[in-house]
Amino acid sequence: MINFIEVLLEGGSRSGKTFIAIYAILARAAKYPGSKHLIVRKAFNHIKLSIWNQTLPEVIKLCFPNLHYTENKTDWYIELDNGSQIWIGGSDDKERTEKILGSEWDTIFLNEISQMNYNIYETFKTRLNPREGMKALLLMDQNPPSMTHWSYVRFHSGLNPETKQPLEQRFLDRQCFYKMNPKDNLDNLSESYMETLSSMSESKKRRFLEGEYGDDSEFALWERQWIMNGRVLNTPDSLKRIVVAVDPAVTGRETSDDTGIIVAGKQIINTEEHYYIIADRTYHGDVSGWGAEAAATYNKYDADCVVGEVNQGGDLVEMNIRNYDRNIKYKSVRATRGKTTRAEPIADLYRRGLVHHVGEFLELEDQMCTYVQGIGMSSPDNLDALVWALTELSEKGNRGIVVGR
Repeated sequence: MINFIEVLLEGGSRSGKTFIAIYAILARAAKYPGSKHLIVRKAFNHIKLSIWNQTLPEVIKLCFPNLHYTENKTDWYIELDNGSQIWIGGSDDKERTEKILGSEWDTIFLNEISQMNYNIYETFKTRLNPREGMKALLLMDQNPPSMTHWSYVRFHSGLNPETKQPLEQRFLDRQCFYKMNPKDNLDNLSESYMETLSSMSESKKRRFLEGEYGDDSEFALWERQWIMNGRVLNTPDSLKRIVVAVDPAVTGRETSDDTGIIVAGKQIINTEEHYYIIADRTYHGDVSGWGAEAAATYNKYDADCVVGEVNQGGDLVEMNIRNYDRNIKYKSVRATRGKTTRAEPIADLYRRGLVHHVGEFLELEDQMCTYVQGIGMSSPDNLDALVWALTELSEKGNRGIVVGR
């Protein structure tokens, strides 16, 4: 008898993956009095906006209109009249994560696992311990990332992502995946939204319309092994400089580009400069939101300056950031030549072993190893911000760049 089930819902954008997962949680919470359920995303701010403010109340309104519950905005959970609780959390919040991991859960939903590493998956899975009469349920969803991502390795290749050895049959028997795409949810999508997805670049259309995994390109500037060789666990003490680089989106629609926000620092080791990618705070949402995120990131990491790319937004980029902190030191940069020209010297720093990622940045690393200019691929926002950050720190990528104040 299988008492533990893992379900991965994957596919294109707005196909109903998250809606179904939330529906399942609410149904279990209503059926089993006093049960506890957890929804986790990488960033707490993102789950608060997308799940707490949007999907959760929408599912309740449409599918459980007579459900009564109360909200707790201190610990961020709702409690049904039968005593069941549904909590939300972000894996980026250490204090909340420790509190969440101190409890046991009947259901755990990992939202957008393309942004999570394998350690997060394994750690949260240990906290599933359902009450008598219930089966443990681990739900996950994502728009498929690269085939190198642990989710593809485990659920599609049937391998342990760490050892690359075949999973035992008992583990294979309890896990499954379902593909869901926008075409399967046409009754709930506008014609204009489908047209927008169809008009995207081939790489984004493959992921967000067709729900397909990507693959590393032999023509990309970066090799994944370079990143893996330089990876470290902790940020060094006493970095010489820290900068926040911003590659801004100029619109805030759901299908708009992300705003790339990368934190990087440098340190001298044996007379040679080494560079550290400390955080990826890339933002998706309204235009004012990325300004607040950039300012908060600058202060959180005690950065020396914010470097903002102004090809699209011009002076509005600086204004948007200064709306939240007038004291930020800001420098504008403008690209005058193509991405590849700017990125080549930065990729060479990786090849020489001079750049170190502090932990894993899955979305960023996928962009680095798949992006090829000139073949219809969309702008890689995280990668663009990375190039601006390391250009500022190294002064080795200044070809095709105009620097402002």
